[in-house]
Amino acid sequence: MPERALLEEPSTGQRDQRIDGDVEERAAAGGAEKREYVQHIFSEIAPRYDLLNHLLSFNIDKRWRRKALEALRWTRAPEGRYVDLCSGTLDVAAELSRRPGFRGFVMGADFAEPMLRAGRGKAPASTVAPVVADALALPLRDGESDGAIVAFGIRNVASLDDCLREVHRVLAPGARFVILEFTTPRWRLVRWGYHAYFHHILPLIGGIISGHRTAYRYLPRSVAHFPDERALAQRMRDAGFRDVGFRTLTLGVAAIHWGEK
Repeated sequence: MPERALLEEPSTGQRDQRIDGDVEERAAAGGAEKREYVQHIFSEIAPRYDLLNHLLSFNIDKRWRRKALEALRWTRAPEGRYVDLCSGTLDVAAELSRRPGFRGFVMGADFAEPMLRAGRGKAPASTVAPVVADALALPLRDGESDGAIVAFGIRNVASLDDCLREVHRVLAPGARFVILEFTTPRWRLVRWGYHAYFHHILPLIGGIISGHRTAYRYLPRSVAHFPDERALAQRMRDAGFRDVGFRTLTLGVAAIHWGEK
């Protein structure tokens, strides 16, 4: 008899919780099932996604997205073609399309179709097109995009380095890629409060409102496994980006990264 079979058999609830936790941890760390897991959970929480984003971030996420769009420097090509990667409910794509002076077009790419459906109506079809597509295989020709941006989504891709190379491929020379993502604060006191909220309060509230008990436990785990600012900047350079930089936001809770082709 295998040694594991000698252990006390957990109850059904305990067993399910352990299995869920194992899957979350493997997905957060970039395991083989990450793509399927992420697609599944974001499809399920799509109806309450916007509400929870604004509620759990105290509406600060809106300001963060505006700052990320400023870093995109879209005024360099106001009539250009842009990509909102891991677009979710199209918040960033819609915000860009509303910028005064913007006359271009935005493709909102996401592989979770229910998320894109939840964002319908945020922007006219003449300026924003939701496209079901994987960030690792964008339906664009080499050098076709005048800029790309991703907000709180790149930590969910199955392969970060493959994603960076794919974005680099579709960008035109001189075009910029901007990443807005959570990070871990460096100040000890802020980090303590951040962990308390992120690992305990946020999963509780998110689980209750979304009705999905695992999605908001995956969130802090995925951030914990994501590279810090300096490591991410180096991986952008390794993917071919130049003039790479970053800035932290709100006591180091989030960061904006940028790089050019």
